[in-house]
Amino acid sequence: MTTEELRSLSNEYIMGTYSRFPIVLVRGEGAKVWDSDGNEYLDFVAGIAVCSLGHTHPKVAEAIKRQVDTLTHVSNLYHIEPQIRFAKLLVENSFADKAFFCNSGAEANEAAIKLARKFAHDTMEGNKYEIITMEDSFHGRTLATVTATGQKKFQAGFEPLPEGFSHVPFDDIAALERAITEKTCAVMVEPIQGEGGVKIPGPDYLKGVRKICDDRGILLVFDEVQVGMGRTGRLFAYEESGVGPDIMTLAKAIGNGFPMGAMLATGRVASAFTPGSHASTFGGNPLAMTAGIAVMETMLQDGILENCRDMGAYFIEKLEELKERHSIIREIRGRGLIIGVELSCEGGDLVKDAMAKGILINCTCGNILRFVPPLTITTEDVDRVIEVLDEVMVKC
Repeated sequence: MTTEELRSLSNEYIMGTYSRFPIVLVRGEGAKVWDSDGNEYLDFVAGIAVCSLGHTHPKVAEAIKRQVDTLTHVSNLYHIEPQIRFAKLLVENSFADKAFFCNSGAEANEAAIKLARKFAHDTMEGNKYEIITMEDSFHGRTLATVTATGQKKFQAGFEPLPEGFSHVPFDDIAALERAITEKTCAVMVEPIQGEGGVKIPGPDYLKGVRKICDDRGILLVFDEVQVGMGRTGRLFAYEESGVGPDIMTLAKAIGNGFPMGAMLATGRVASAFTPGSHASTFGGNPLAMTAGIAVMETMLQDGILENCRDMGAYFIEKLEELKERHSIIREIRGRGLIIGVELSCEGGDLVKDAMAKGILINCTCGNILRFVPPLTITTEDVDRVIEVLDEVMVKC
């Protein structure tokens, strides 16, 4: 089938929830992908921070193949061996005591919202159910998570939205403290805002949020769907802050492309979930858990985190040099390999021009180029991206 035929069928049969670029990607290896016409691209989108080990990573692929031949699915009515192993691995390498598995970041955040409210119902005095989130945040597209999301453009047309959420400016401790009421049960925050424009808070912000939550007796939820599992050069982004949450959500990179989400919690908070409180038919299935184990073991054992830190520093250094040559670059911000380049103009045309030259990048908030490549990239990969950006920015 030709590319045009595939695109025509896509438009005919698939709901239009994405504004898609006019290519059909059919194969990937490492940081590269190929389209249906045989064109090669360097992929600095990585499924939007998903394929952190690169496409078709051999250890992950082999683990999934072995599991397919062993057991693909059983109900959570029974104990599942790979699920037990992955939960143990996550707990031993984080703040948490317990794990719950689902299939996406939105599901993980739904679970976190439910757990926070259930814990408040069971243990806190009064009617506490409200959750404070941040302006410009992104937590998902289900009704609860899109309401938690601090961007009205994602909420428009889906009213009436569920009650019990309020939003305050990101990186503003005073605003957060003022927003807490007698009904507040939790604060939910991304350690770094990804969809909101790669916004990194000040060094003491998360410590301040933790202190407020402790002082007021409410829960702290970290949404690490985009920045967790190595993206910042640490296994989890919260490690940079020196404080941990009561609940944390993960997805995207934990499966390296295999759909998966997870919610982690301290034992005290997790005890609010009892049989029937929450569940997922497919969450924690043997295939997903096997993928997760392979991803995490590779992340911890193969120098991936170190490479992320090194390549992130190198990339930012080269971007700063690029900034000296192109006045359209206002600001560069990033940690590890989540990097944002804020422009003085719209970034959509730059993304298209870069794609025409074999580089896949992403634009968020209209004018912020977002780079979330595989954590396995090399200096040669970075140099090629810089070369193309240099070429396409000349037009601006």
